[in-house]
Amino acid sequence: MTLSPFHAGELDAQQRWGNPELWTEARIDQLIWDRIPEQVHHRIEAASFFFLATSTPDGRCDCSFKGGGPGLVKVLASNRLAFPHFEARVKGNGAYMSLGNILLNPYVSMLFIDFSDGARLRVNGRASIHENATMAELFPQAECVVVVDIELVVPSCSSYIPRLVPIEPLPGTEK
Repeated sequence: MTLSPFHAGELDAQQRWGNPELWTEARIDQLIWDRIPEQVHHRIEAASFFFLATSTPDGRCDCSFKGGGPGLVKVLASNRLAFPHFEARVKGNGAYMSLGNILLNPYVSMLFIDFSDGARLRVNGRASIHENATMAELFPQAECVVVVDIELVVPSCSSYIPRLVPIEPLPGTEK
């Protein structure tokens, strides 16, 4: 029998507001993974953006938008991916909140949403920051590269995800 992937608070919430009987061993194996399936690699690498959640050592959370177009994230292995951090002095606020949090608390969560079809994927893991030549080759314009060793992958249904259609930038707002 598979050990429960849920902590005590999640199990309590399932008892109080959900239906814990939904979480059979077969359903857990279907909806909670420890790696990114091969058929999903392309979707992640084609993502133009994702949301990154980090937190301070005392648990104060931060969530940021990470964009850059297709190729922003590279799947290095089914249990490892990487994304660049671009020089914040050029574009960004220069606060380095995500990187600073990762330096002190490596646990991160990444949320990928495809607004064209509603597909969602959560990827949780331990992040590390790299400044070596090998990683720099993956993202030549990056100040450094964040590598995430994946611990949990959760696909989600498309319910409640609005369908959004990209528009052309307004004059004067192009990058």
